[in-house]
Amino acid sequence: MTETKNPKDSKVISIDQVFANDLNNYDTLFGGVLMKRIDNVASLSARRHARVRECVTASIDSIDFLHPITQSESVCIEAFVTSTGNRSMEVFCKVITEDMITEDRKVAATAFLTFVALDDSKRPIKVPGIVPETEEEKYLYNSGGQRAAMRRERRIHSKELTQKIGVDKPWDM
Repeated sequence: MTETKNPKDSKVISIDQVFANDLNNYDTLFGGVLMKRIDNVASLSARRHARVRECVTASIDSIDFLHPITQSESVCIEAFVTSTGNRSMEVFCKVITEDMITEDRKVAATAFLTFVALDDSKRPIKVPGIVPETEEEKYLYNSGGQRAAMRRERRIHSKELTQKIGVDKPWDM
C-alpha cells in the first residue's frame, strides 16, 4: 500500500441533471436527493483513496446548502479526500451548479463526510495519508485537525445523549 497519496488520486466528479421528480414544492432540488448524491460520490472517492471494495460512512459532519438548485441547472459534485486518520478519511464535496441557458455557475453546497475503509472481512484497515498540492487542498488539509476535534466532541456528546434518551416505542405511550 502507498504510504501517502495526493487528493487528486481520490477525485471523483459526477454531473447530473435535475428532474421534475427531484423537486420539492418550491421547485428546487430536495435536500435529501442532494444528500444521497453527495454520499454516493464521497463513498467512491474514499474507496478510490483506500483502494478497497467497501467504505462505510462514519459521519456526515456538515452539508451546507448555499443556494437552491433548480431544474434548469446541471449539478456537478466534486469529491476528494482531504485528510486521513489511521483508518478514517475525511472527504470534501463541492456542489457546483451551472445554468444550462446562461452558463452561470455557483457553489450551491459543500459537505464534509468521514469514511472508514473495510477489508474483505468487514474490519477497518489502515489508509494512506494525504499530501495536498493545490491551495484549496492545503487549506482543507490544514483545517482538517479542527474539524476532527469537532467530530470527537460530537461523538462524546452523542454517546452521552444515547444514555439519556429512551428506546420505547412512542406509539405505545
